[in-house]
Amino acid sequence: MSQADITKLREWVGKTIVDEDVLDVRHARLMAATIGRDAEDLVTGAPLPPLWHWLYFLEGLPPERLGRDGHPQRGGFLPPVPLPNRMWAGGRVRFLDALPLGATVEKRSTILAVEHKQGRSGELVFVTVQHEIARGGKVTVPEEHDIVYKEVSPGGPARQEVRRAPGEHRETFVATSTTLFRYSALTFNGHRIHYDKDYCREVEGYPDLVIHGPLNATLLAGLAQRIAGKPLATFDYRGVQPAILGNALTLNGVRQGERLELWTALPEERVSMQASATF
Repeated sequence: MSQADITKLREWVGKTIVDEDVLDVRHARLMAATIGRDAEDLVTGAPLPPLWHWLYFLEGLPPERLGRDGHPQRGGFLPPVPLPNRMWAGGRVRFLDALPLGATVEKRSTILAVEHKQGRSGELVFVTVQHEIARGGKVTVPEEHDIVYKEVSPGGPARQEVRRAPGEHRETFVATSTTLFRYSALTFNGHRIHYDKDYCREVEGYPDLVIHGPLNATLLAGLAQRIAGKPLATFDYRGVQPAILGNALTLNGVRQGERLELWTALPEERVSMQASATF
């Protein structure tokens, strides 16, 4: 990509959109069913579990406004990055107050930055988006979300062999194709890497369906809250390598002073996503 291309993409910095939604109890209960969580406490007025706000503010565009990958065509709110593959790379979330189920909330999203880098597998463009979830005019959950665009990697995405010894807290989560279908439906995520095996293999180079990055992060945030026994104050997360369907995810947590270090491990203790939480 030329400098002129990057300069053009940076014209999107500062672009803002605003949306409103109701934190519907039924939708939260469907999420609980998707991940095998008890739903008895998910009633009107109860706090929304951490990162479950990603189930709301859904965008539904007609087929003619979708790209080949199932995402909305580029050049609307997000800049028209010409690199073909898009991934949920990571982010930083703050929890300033609870989001009660049944509440009407607003989300303000702003493009913060567009950065061009050269990685091991070729060119990368990182787009950072700021989201502010507010209730009654007060921001309760501010976050920054990193999206990475990359070239197609011959033979599949580059593999990062980051390994960690087992954590002191461990839980296992086994995703199935039904899990991926349900989570895609709940988040209205049309990205074909989560349900179209032929597209995964032939276009984006994955050996099988990809387990959603935000689902990984949500599972880790839930583990963190169960370990601490109190609401999260901050949660930072970063994808290390994709989690592919057929691999059980082992959720790990270890205390580091006032902080919890967390990660999802694939077979042979290979890290898929890593995170940290404070309370």
